[in-house]
Amino acid sequence: MSSPALSSTPLHPSVDSVFMRACRREPVPYTPIWLMRQAGRYMAEYRAIRAKTPMLDLCKSPELVAEVTTFARRRIGVDAAILFADLLLIVESLGLKLTFAAGEGPVIEPAVRDGKAVDALLEVDPDSLQYVYDAVKATRAALEPEIPLIGFAGAPFTVASYLIEGQGSRHFEHTKALMYGNEGAWHALMEKLVRGTIGYLNRQAEAGCQVLQIFDSWVGTLAPSDYRRYVAPHVAHMIAGLTPGVPVIHFGTGTGALLADMKKAGGQVIGLDWRVDLGPTWDALGKDVAVMGNLDPLTLLGPPEVMERETRRILAEAKGRIGHVFNLGHGILPATPVDNVVRLVDLVHEATR
Repeated sequence: MSSPALSSTPLHPSVDSVFMRACRREPVPYTPIWLMRQAGRYMAEYRAIRAKTPMLDLCKSPELVAEVTTFARRRIGVDAAILFADLLLIVESLGLKLTFAAGEGPVIEPAVRDGKAVDALLEVDPDSLQYVYDAVKATRAALEPEIPLIGFAGAPFTVASYLIEGQGSRHFEHTKALMYGNEGAWHALMEKLVRGTIGYLNRQAEAGCQVLQIFDSWVGTLAPSDYRRYVAPHVAHMIAGLTPGVPVIHFGTGTGALLADMKKAGGQVIGLDWRVDLGPTWDALGKDVAVMGNLDPLTLLGPPEVMERETRRILAEAKGRIGHVFNLGHGILPATPVDNVVRLVDLVHEATR
């Protein structure tokens, strides 16, 4: 199922920005760049806020969200801002408890391990996430009008895996046990997540996001046949339900074997992690889709010449084709020097003007 056609009606001053034009596969004067986790622990200013503010409290403060989102955009000079949030905020709307244990990541209680637990989940009421839309409005008001704001949500497989495991996982034993052992419960869970996420993302767009990104952080654990059977139809349904005219970035990690099926599921931009070569991968996907990526985040911790070499390699593989949005293959790591990030942004801009 394809994603909705893009509207040509200008809805915001950023509609003609270099980033938005690249998402629509239109000619641009240079390659736009933004970075996943560009507002994060590698910045001292962010660490100072987090030292005083728990993660969920930060996400629920529109003023602080606007502050960290816009500061990061301006500090490193990227072409788009991404709303500071967490892909699991929808969990509380399902009737579950979400906490962030120091150094251990998110914890969800109780874990959803069987059909009865799936049935007990609430339907997501988009109004229950009003604090996110308030944060979008506050951020949009504080952001330069010409800079697009990216909203996002977790993809149904990734959110489902957190619900079932109760936390992060290496092997996803419980997730696959439910998926293989009780297909009815699995599909019911995915359908419930899709219904909730459609409303959640559309409300972000209504509040002021110009682009929406779907993060499927853990879908790379699946074989292609499993992706097609258990996941792709749900993602296609979700993307088809999003607001027409708002470009969708469809991103996952470890997805080299899934990219063709992810493209079929939808999205104007397909995100690539660092495990694939951008040029040949884009050739295989076809010219009718934009791509985002795909520098290894660890190159930003190494010698500057390595980062420059790899960045120029990726740009050479892109060959100046319309529709390339430069990004890392995953998020910025906490130990990354801010100056290295600024150097990367400047390099991409200077090398492609």
